[in-house]
Amino acid sequence: MSAGTRLPGTPTPMHSWPGAGGVRIAGDSWGDPGGPLVLLQHGGGQTRHAWKGAGEALGAVGYHAVAFDARGHGDSDWAPDGRYGQDVMVEDLECVVAALGGRRPVLVGASMGGGTSLVAVGEERVDAAALVLVDIGPHIETEGVEKIHAFMDRNPDGFASLDEVADAIASYQPHRKRPSSLDGLGKNVRMGPDGRYRWHWDPRFRAGSQVLEQRQERLVACSRRLRLPTLLVRGGLSDLLSEEGARAFLELCPHSEYVNVTGAGHMVAGDRNDVFAGAVIDFLQRTVPVGGAPVYPSPPLHPHHEGPPGDVTDVP
Repeated sequence: MSAGTRLPGTPTPMHSWPGAGGVRIAGDSWGDPGGPLVLLQHGGGQTRHAWKGAGEALGAVGYHAVAFDARGHGDSDWAPDGRYGQDVMVEDLECVVAALGGRRPVLVGASMGGGTSLVAVGEERVDAAALVLVDIGPHIETEGVEKIHAFMDRNPDGFASLDEVADAIASYQPHRKRPSSLDGLGKNVRMGPDGRYRWHWDPRFRAGSQVLEQRQERLVACSRRLRLPTLLVRGGLSDLLSEEGARAFLELCPHSEYVNVTGAGHMVAGDRNDVFAGAVIDFLQRTVPVGGAPVYPSPPLHPHHEGPPGDVTDVP
C-alpha cells in the first residue's frame, strides 16, 4: 500500500533495509562507508531528501551520512497495520543500525526524527556516539504543532497540478521564496490512480499522533538521562521550538551545546543548510572526529549538574 506512483524523473532510493515487522525502509547515503556513521532522520511529512545538502556536506569531510524515509513516508513502505507511534519508529531505527553493521551512529533528528532519536538514546535502545536534535525538545509550542497537523490534514483529495502543490507549500512556508521550477516538487507527491497528485505520506500516520502531554513526559525523562555529546539546533524563526523551550531542554541536559540559526524556520536544514551543516560538522569534528580521538569534554556524571546550561551560539 502506498500513496501512488512516483513521478518520472524523481530519484530512486540508493538502499532498502528491513524495518520492524518487515516494512521496507528506503535510504540514501553519502561519503566514505568507513567513516563515522551519521544517521539523518527527517520530520513528520518530510522525506530523506530534506537531508541531501547536509548529507553531501558531511560526506565531503569524511563522514558516512545516511538518510532514510520513515515508515509511511517517501519511498518507504506504508505500515500494513497502521502503526506509526514513537515505539515502532525507534524499532525501525534499531533495524537500520543493525543493517548498517551495528556501528555506533551519530543520530541527527529533526522534529519527529529528533523525538525518535531522543527516545532511542534516553531509553538505551541505541548506543549512539553523539546526538543532534534539530528544532525539537520536550517542550514545544501547541500552536506550532497544530499548524503542522493542519497542513498535513489539508487537501485530502489531492491536487490537480504541481502548481497547486507549490501554492500549498508557499502558504505554509511564507518565509521561503516560491520555487520558479516545479521539478523538485515531484519528490513530495505521488500520482494517484485518479490522476491527482497526493502527498507521499500515509494519512494514517496523523491518526497515530501521540497526546502531547504523554509525549512530553517521556521526552523529559529521556533528556535527563543523556550523557553523550549533544547539540541542540533551533531555527530562530521556529514556531514549534521557542527560545524558552530550548532553554528548558538545556536545563534538563546541562552539557548540551546550543546553536540558534537566525533566519531559519522549523525546517532548519532546508532554510539555511550551509549554516546548519557547518554547525553540525563543527560539533562532530570535536566529538566524533574522522580518524581521531574526540576532544569533547566529559559530560556531567549526574543528572543534576549545576552551572550554566549549554554553550550557546547565535549564528547569523
